[in-house]
Amino acid sequence: MTLRWPRRLSGAALVAVALLLFDPQGARAEPGVPDPPNGLITDRGKGEVSDADRDFAVKVRLAGLWEIPAGKMAQEKSDDPRIQSIGRDIAAQHVALDQLVRDAAKKLDVSLPNKPNADQQGWLDEMRDAEGEEFDRVYIDRLRAAHGKIFPAIATIRASTRNDTMRKLAQRTNQFVMTHMTLLESSGIVDFAALPTAPPPGAPTGSTSTAQLKPTSSSAGGTPVLALVMVALASAAVTVFICRHFLLGSRTQGSRRSYRRPQGRYLGS
Repeated sequence: MTLRWPRRLSGAALVAVALLLFDPQGARAEPGVPDPPNGLITDRGKGEVSDADRDFAVKVRLAGLWEIPAGKMAQEKSDDPRIQSIGRDIAAQHVALDQLVRDAAKKLDVSLPNKPNADQQGWLDEMRDAEGEEFDRVYIDRLRAAHGKIFPAIATIRASTRNDTMRKLAQRTNQFVMTHMTLLESSGIVDFAALPTAPPPGAPTGSTSTAQLKPTSSSAGGTPVLALVMVALASAAVTVFICRHFLLGSRTQGSRRSYRRPQGRYLGS
């Protein structure tokens, strides 16, 4: 009996080590939070590539072109170890993501830029001119705002693209962006009040509108369905009343005609 427990413990330890070796991402995932299985998505370059797909690939490439040097500046200019760690992790992960988007673009013959756009270059200039806590604020706010803008674009491409390579790129990019947003927010200095507000809810995109789903919607000539139902019920009640009235009346008259008063010994008795 005393020898079985060490064997069981060693077996459990081997299983844990195997999980870490074969699925390091899954081993680090939070309990109960699913990790998308990227290996189940094909990457053969099959399917139509839309203009939106090409624009998405360009956006992913541009993100790396300015966030990698921004992360390097965070490691050099910030006095906060947490900001330095965030910059190091995001820069390193963008190197990996940049390789993914370049591989996808090569497979799909999509042209990619080689330098940041004017806005991104301006953000990098801001960071170069800032020092200390001001740098930390600029770095965190600019990157958090940028990730918030590309996040909806990722969802659109992941849900609508016809190309399997672009679909896989969108799924992988989503995992990177979610990680980066979490890292940036862990700094504790994100100005959430300055982020763009969500647009008001619009009409459903399906073929059925909300007006068609309402119980008081018009069925013909603008007459509410509920009013038509009430009229129909009232008409049915009147019809039943009239029918019962005439039926009972005819039965009463018939019974009166067939009835005869008794005669003979019953009179005056």
